[in-house]
Amino acid sequence: MRIIVSILLLVLFNSSFAQIYICKTGSIKFVSEAPLELIKAQSAKANGVIDLSTKSVAFSIDIDSFDGFNSGLQKEHFRENYMETTKYPKATFKGKIIEDVDLTKDGVYTVRAKGNFMIHGAEKEKILKVKLTVKDKTILVECNFEVLLDDHNIKVPKIVNQKIASIIGVEVNALLKLKQ
Repeated sequence: MRIIVSILLLVLFNSSFAQIYICKTGSIKFVSEAPLELIKAQSAKANGVIDLSTKSVAFSIDIDSFDGFNSGLQKEHFRENYMETTKYPKATFKGKIIEDVDLTKDGVYTVRAKGNFMIHGAEKEKILKVKLTVKDKTILVECNFEVLLDDHNIKVPKIVNQKIASIIGVEVNALLKLKQ
């Protein structure tokens, strides 16, 4: 993500009117609610950037940064067997805010972000409903969405398919601050 954010910031800073908001400690949680097991994990290491002048949005998370799980072995299997983090270390979303809203003014806005979500080496276009709370040169991003394992070629062996859901719930909370 550092590369994505760095490139995006370089491009965005070339615009003299760019209003860039960044975050390095966003929270991402996921839940797998299967018939035989509930799995929860979270990370507070998401990176994000929003450029108000172009309505561009980019977020990234290092998959290895997730903690929680029901056991250390479950965490290890998540990383090595399902997410294959040595091959696919990051999950990313890059897109644009669809609505024309003035995010320079304090308020609460519900918008849609259309872009590409990449995880496990497979990209899928998504339109995400996002709540943005703008206050004192900060933007709080709140978003919930689902990830279908099949959409991203994440294979679950039949022996554990009653313990891992085929649809994973994801919750994003990130406070972005105006880059000065």
